[in-house]
Amino acid sequence: MNENVTVRRIGANEVAGYVESLADVLIDCVEGGASVSFMLPISRATAVAFWTGVAHGVARDERILLVAENVEGHLLGTVQLVIDQPENQPHRADVAKMLVARRARRQGIAGRLMTAADDAARNAGKSVLVLDTVTGGDAERLYERAGWQRVGVVPNYALMPDGTPCGTTFFHKQLV
Repeated sequence: MNENVTVRRIGANEVAGYVESLADVLIDCVEGGASVSFMLPISRATAVAFWTGVAHGVARDERILLVAENVEGHLLGTVQLVIDQPENQPHRADVAKMLVARRARRQGIAGRLMTAADDAARNAGKSVLVLDTVTGGDAERLYERAGWQRVGVVPNYALMPDGTPCGTTFFHKQLV
């Protein structure tokens, strides 16, 4: 685990200042083959527009945004909790866009982001978390190690950034 990395929640008053760095991480991940809702080639404008929308969601208390930064203040990874749910699901949150820059992988950053997401969800009064990920990818193992339970797989659910169909595995976690 890299002790020179800090994981923290970004508040509504500072999220706009992170949009460019978040766009860098998103572009890096998509260019590295991550199936996270975007196709190649991903433009900077597309990435910035996405994160601008996330910033608005943070400002409206619809999302919690967590980031991992090194001691120099460079953004290495991020994860979100979508906490704005239907009225019959006030106890649930969706984990979204768990991204770690390729240069920062295999250092325990994703695990730390997920632990911070669990803590933030508890603090927000959430007890059930759900997420989905590419079937057969490294993230599946990460989630299983972190106590997530596999629900099932939907074949050909999404596309990889190059257009190749991929399955998606759904997970849930009950927070206690």
